[in-house]
Amino acid sequence: MNRRGSGKHAHLPVLAFVLLLAALWEAGTSVFDVPHYIVPKLTDVFASMWENKQLLGKHFAVTLWESLLGLGLSVLFGTLSAGWIESSGLAKKTIYPLIVGSQTIPIIAISPIMVMWFGYEIWSKVAVVILFTFFPIAVNTADGLRSADPDIGSLMRTMGARKRDLYLKWKIPSAMPGFFTGLKMAAAISVGGATLGEWLGGENGLGMYTKRASNVLRGEAVFSGVLLLSVMGMMLFFAVQWLERASLGHRRSEVNRGK
Repeated sequence: MNRRGSGKHAHLPVLAFVLLLAALWEAGTSVFDVPHYIVPKLTDVFASMWENKQLLGKHFAVTLWESLLGLGLSVLFGTLSAGWIESSGLAKKTIYPLIVGSQTIPIIAISPIMVMWFGYEIWSKVAVVILFTFFPIAVNTADGLRSADPDIGSLMRTMGARKRDLYLKWKIPSAMPGFFTGLKMAAAISVGGATLGEWLGGENGLGMYTKRASNVLRGEAVFSGVLLLSVMGMMLFFAVQWLERASLGHRRSEVNRGK
């Protein structure tokens, strides 16, 4: 009963804090008479969101699809790269340092190249999303594969386990927590990649919506787009978190039983 009660009220502090910020936002803009093109009233933001709900829904769907497609390709390329790095000593010495070193290059500087290569269609936005999300997935998955308990691997080998069995029953299960850590990070920042891709060139998406609104100083429209982008990022993060719990929940149950 206590656990159920605490679970029901776990989100109350967060909700109370969000409501407090909303109240301060609304009151602050009125008290200090802040111009609408700098920080609009929160009520005006919601009013703009409601008035443009159909247009925003269309742009929301475009950005979400770009984020999901880029994230899915990053999962594919990132996990394959992690497996290659773990299975090949040469790849570990060459590819892994290159992946880490690539993060010293500002992504915003590379993004225009994606537009040059892929044009203004969806693939330029997807490419920018991959630039944002590939690194955390590849590195965290590679670290997860490397953290597999060597004693378990030795025991499985003495029992005649084949290379495929070692990967499926030892390496991959050990890498799953690291993989989901990287995927949660990637999910949260994938929306930023899609938005940047849209800013660089495009006709649709919340990034283009906010850019056009900012050009004509429509602050309430800009903030409504930004809020929806934030909601999208949280949706993707919590979706991955739910998937993690569904996939790895049995491990926690086993640990709790052991205690």
